[in-house]
Parts: sequence; structure tokens; C-alpha cells
Amino acid sequence: MTTNTHLPTKQELIDLRREFHEFPEPGWREFWTTARIVEELERLGVDQIHVGADALAPEERLGVPDERELSEWLDRAAARTDRTDVLEQVEGGHTGVVAVVERGDGPTVGLRVDIDALPITESSDGDHKPTAEGFRSENEGYMHACGHDSHITFGLGTLQTVIESEFDGTFKVFFQPSEELLGGGKAMAAGPHIDDVDYLIGTHVGLEYPTGTVIAGLDEVLAFSRFDVTFTGESAHAGFAPNEGRNAVQALVTATNNIFGIPRHRDGATRVNVGEINSDNAANVIADKATATVEVRGESNELMEYMRDSLHRHIDAAAEAHGCEEETSLIGEAIREDSDEELVGLVDEIAGGVDGVSVVHRRRSAGASEDVTYLMRAVKDNGGKATYVGIGSDSPSGHHTPTFDVDEDCLLIGVSVLSDTVLDLLS
Repeated sequence: MTTNTHLPTKQELIDLRREFHEFPEPGWREFWTTARIVEELERLGVDQIHVGADALAPEERLGVPDERELSEWLDRAAARTDRTDVLEQVEGGHTGVVAVVERGDGPTVGLRVDIDALPITESSDGDHKPTAEGFRSENEGYMHACGHDSHITFGLGTLQTVIESEFDGTFKVFFQPSEELLGGGKAMAAGPHIDDVDYLIGTHVGLEYPTGTVIAGLDEVLAFSRFDVTFTGESAHAGFAPNEGRNAVQALVTATNNIFGIPRHRDGATRVNVGEINSDNAANVIADKATATVEVRGESNELMEYMRDSLHRHIDAAAEAHGCEEETSLIGEAIREDSDEELVGLVDEIAGGVDGVSVVHRRRSAGASEDVTYLMRAVKDNGGKATYVGIGSDSPSGHHTPTFDVDEDCLLIGVSVLSDTVLDLLS
């Protein structure tokens, strides 16, 4: 049973988590979130704070919104914080933070937590705890429906614990933007702060495991690619001269039908989906433009690439068949990277002695997509080790739903497991 006297109190962690829950911001628009994290890092007294463009590789960002939307979210943040110095640094969607604590010679250990929210309207029902206790989302139409408010809290709580402890080496926390878009992991992995990391820990709350459960190594994250697709044709009167048009909707529908028919692969699981289909043309107009968001996944990087190549082939064929042009732009991507046995074994051993932990699973399948894998791969390519740790939490509903919530008992458990692991690596 852990007796770490440097842990923050449960109430301190609850207060932090609820504050971040109340003002959720989606990917590349985490302006207030970044500023608030910086304030906490200053209070904790970390040695280095790298913000935005200094925290990652800006040219590797995927799915960055247009300037109008970025400006609207920046204005929202400015109305909530007076940290104009930070807002100037994150303007243009340069969100995210890397915090560094240095204590002389020793290994470098990294912890990655994600900070963005989802475009989901949070439940206003009286039995939904955030509503009942006054910390429901103030950004209507957006919420922390995947627990990233808890992840931020894990990062800050672990930092506080490590800073107040004795160790030799360097500890870094990567507060990564835009995980839900799968647009930030690649950029942070390509940034200047990952190269010297010897050990990396990623973490996720919930995942349908109850409070008191810890998964030492989450594996089999599905490799993933998401695209915006645009078909462009030529408009015409649908009744008077349909033959003069080139129907972009027809091209999109053909592509959609064929994409869903891509043969599944014998070597493992594959996924494909078409969503957010849109055309602004009236019913009596041959559509000159149609758009969709399309994604593919695979149990391995190779299987994802098989699905991706098939997707592009069907899109090209549908455009040609209907006399349209097509354009695809990559807006999110992730790879598969499994946990290293050395770190899995350490987390397994440590978690079993943490107060509140009742069950430890050595390895389990993640079953979804996550871009922490880019940071894991980068560390491994440099000779280091990485693992992706699950912290169980009871919830009234599944992830990405309006009534998602965490059992706040998981916060202290998560900070205990993560900080004890980090300090063991730094001892």
C-alpha cells in the first residue's frame, strides 16, 4: 500500500478536474486550457515550460481549423483568463505544453496526457453529476466526454508529487493537444522534447474498467487515418438540363457504397466509416460540390494502409465515373505501437501496492485508436521503453456520450500509480 506523503489530496485533484471539465475546448482550440495548465506549472515551480510552437513541431499538426474558428475560440478563452502572454503564444492553434523538471544526472522519464474535448452536448439532466453539482460544460455543444479533464489532473498531480520528492534525472510531462482529432500526437512526437526520453508512460481513464482496476499495458491500438474528401462537379438545372451537370453528390454516393464494400483482410481486424456527408445544393440543382469525412482503421499499420489505399482507389474511380474532380486531405492519423514488457512489469508490480487498487491486469487490448503511439514509437526508436497505462473508473455511460463522467476516486489512484512508477524509474 502506497504511503507517499507528497501526493496532493483527493479534494485538490477533484477541484482541478472539475475546473477543466467546466470549460472544455476541442483540438487545436485548447487556448484557456493551455493557459490554465501554465498557471499550475508556474505554481508548482517546474524548471521549464514550453508552450505551443515551442512544445511540438507546428508543421506536423493535422486537422487544424480555419482562422475564423480559431479566432472565435481564442476570444472565448480571453474572456476567461487574463493570461494574454500565453494566449499570444497559442494564437493560431499552437496549443499544448511540455513541462520539464530537472534534478541532475539520471534518466529522463516522460508522461503524456491529452487535453482536448469532444463536440458533444453534455447532459443537463438533474441526475448527471456535473449538472447536479455545478460543473457542467459552459461551452455548449462541447464536453470532456472521454476523460481528458482527468488526464490533465493526472499530469499535474503527478508533477506535484514528483517535484516534492527526491530523485535524480529529468521528468517531462507532455500535455498534448488534439488527440480526439488524432492530429496532435505526430506533431508532439516530432517536436524537440522527446529525443532524450528514456521511458515514456501514456495513460487513459475508464475504458469500461471499474474503479480500482489498473491495466499495466494497453496494447493493440488500432492504426488509423481520417480524411476530408471533396468532390467537385458542375451545377445545372435538375429538370431542364440535367445532362449539362456533373453531379458531385452522385460521385460521393458511389464512392461511399464502394468504400463500405472494401473486402476485410484475412490478417486481422479492419474498419471503415463515412460520416459528416454534406451538400448545400437545392433539390432542383445538380450538385457541384459534396463533402464527407472518411476514416479507416486496422489492427496493424499494414492493415490500415491496405484500407487506406483501397479507399483512395474507390474515391478516384467514383470521381472519374461521374466526371468530377476529387480532393482528399489528411486530418488525423495514428499508428499501432504496443507496450514494452519491462515497463508493463514495473507498473504491474507497483500498482498492486497502491491504496485503492483492487485488480491489476498485466495487458489488455485498447480496442480503439490513439496517437500516443507516435510518442511511444519515437522513444523506442531512440532506444527507450514505453507503456500505455489504463486507470479504471466507474461511469454512468460509455465514452463519447452526453452522460459520461468519471468516479473521482480514480484521480488519486491514477496519480499514485503514475507518480510511484515515475519515481521508481528515477530512483
